[in-house]
Amino acid sequence: MAGEQQETLAPVVSVRKRHLLDEILQQADIRINGDRPWDMRLHRPAALDEILARGSMGLGESYMRGDWDAAALDQLFFRILRLDLTRLINPWRSALRLLRSHLINLQSRRRAFEVGERHYDLGNSFYAAMLDQRLVYSCGYWRAGAKTLDQAQEAKLDLICRKLGLQPGMRLLDIGCGWGSLVSYAAQNYGVECVGITVSKEQAAYVREHYADLPVEVHLQDYRNLRQQFDRIASVGMFEHVGRRNHRTFMQVAKRCLKPDGLFLLHTIGKNQRHSTTDPWIEHYIFPNGELPSAGQIGDAVDHLLVCEDLHNFGTDYDQTLMAWHSNFERHWEQFAGQYDRHLYRMWRYYLLSCAGAFRARHIQLWQWMLSDHRSGGVARIS
Repeated sequence: MAGEQQETLAPVVSVRKRHLLDEILQQADIRINGDRPWDMRLHRPAALDEILARGSMGLGESYMRGDWDAAALDQLFFRILRLDLTRLINPWRSALRLLRSHLINLQSRRRAFEVGERHYDLGNSFYAAMLDQRLVYSCGYWRAGAKTLDQAQEAKLDLICRKLGLQPGMRLLDIGCGWGSLVSYAAQNYGVECVGITVSKEQAAYVREHYADLPVEVHLQDYRNLRQQFDRIASVGMFEHVGRRNHRTFMQVAKRCLKPDGLFLLHTIGKNQRHSTTDPWIEHYIFPNGELPSAGQIGDAVDHLLVCEDLHNFGTDYDQTLMAWHSNFERHWEQFAGQYDRHLYRMWRYYLLSCAGAFRARHIQLWQWMLSDHRSGGVARIS
């Protein structure tokens, strides 16, 4: 059901003057009021001026209000981002946001728990309906031959465990443990003791309730307060919340907590350009204070601290993961329709499908960095 529109589309406004957005979108073979799945179906002509003036925020908010639709949002965003058309709309706003990210620490200790409260605490039942059976909220590993979302996520978890070379008796730290998918899998299948940290009360409660019979601890805390040492460390889908001003601090914490012969796996979404900013709509509505790192920024952060043993990009698998989440989201929405309004429905639909289009266009990436402590004195063994 990739890109399938679940709701009835409102009538299209057919009489209007040609707009500058017509010219911009035409470069990506997108027509306003066209009849193809990726075409924009306009319901309020004034929305075009708002999109041109406010860029990503105008595009997202006008969609949330129902000012326009597209039968296949993922295809529309793939076409827009493949040609990077967003650069043509209000570039000065991006410059101001870039300056702000340099001047203000948006991911300070005081702000650390905001994303947990606003995004991850939306409700465990909501995420259970959208995700796989282990509630893995990060990219699946489809290229291993997975046919279902459950298989893709279990393949990813096992890939991480094998890269880390987990052995019975080891202690594993998961920085940003989510609903406990990695720590529970590692404890069950590799015989390790696990500690996870999260900034989400709902996630912490879920781990404590569901994995009380496993050697798994979970703590509601900021990563900067970590002091214990571990044989292995993983961080899966959390580094996107750290921010450029804190990248070095994060790596210093990882080094402090890693035994001299240990390994650290960093699994993170990444951007292609160092000097770029977070999409403002995503930051405001989905991941407050989020900021994707570039490969260069991660390299700077580990300089003289950790050694990069391996770098693995499987960002194209995120497209399929997001489309699977969207399929689950649409299929189960009715059970949440009384709890959440239509505004949230359109917000999440826009989020999932726009991100799928972004990964499909290679606009953003998914990396697994294997890092070791140079104090080990030799090349780390990676299974």
